[in-house]
Amino acid sequence: MGSMARKNVEGTPRRSVGGTRDAKAGSPDDANPGGVRSAAPFVPVTSSVRTLAAAAHACRGCDLYKTATQVVFGSGPKGARVMFVGEQPGDQEDRQGAPFVGPAGALLDKALEDAGIPRDQVYVTNAVKHFKWEPRGKRRIHKKPRASEIKACRPWLEAELRAVKPAVVVCLGATAAQAVFGSQFKLMRQRGHVLPAPLAPQAVATIHPSSVLRAPDSEGRRTAYEMLVADLEVVAKALRGR
Repeated sequence: MGSMARKNVEGTPRRSVGGTRDAKAGSPDDANPGGVRSAAPFVPVTSSVRTLAAAAHACRGCDLYKTATQVVFGSGPKGARVMFVGEQPGDQEDRQGAPFVGPAGALLDKALEDAGIPRDQVYVTNAVKHFKWEPRGKRRIHKKPRASEIKACRPWLEAELRAVKPAVVVCLGATAAQAVFGSQFKLMRQRGHVLPAPLAPQAVATIHPSSVLRAPDSEGRRTAYEMLVADLEVVAKALRGR
């Protein structure tokens, strides 16, 4: 992402001085148009989640803002003991401007209750803050973000982690897990274990609630849900040990 010079002033955005690559020029509002894209110039130096969320509305660190309805920043108490990181907002999240308010969010709430994790101790966010989609008839269908888009949005996640300081980070799905642990992380092989990560002292990866909903039949959904809850019980145990 290039080196960043930071002013030690509350709420002052960081300025990018990083390298460039051959690319089509972007909008004049974009970060480093025609070069390596990053949200870093738009991220204020602050420990306030509210200030971060307000600043995110002006982010032009990648092109996803151009087709999304709005930015969807993280939500939860600043002192949350656990932070859940998903891939990106979905259709309902994009429309409502809040994370995990759609069907996957409702299922996550149920899984948290079954695993014994108080919902009011949870901060939820996504590795990418804008909804990436493609049209299918009248519907907007989720499209997986590119590695460059995940990397461009990483400064927001790093800022949230610095502000919230959770005891445990939970990665929901492969995209979030690779954003936190690195691109070589294998979700189904390494899920359900408390592991150190570059962005957090303790992190656990599990399946995304949406994968439970996408299971082809009731038996598949039951099995996937039990897997999710079992992994969250590992998280609950780690929290009790802190």
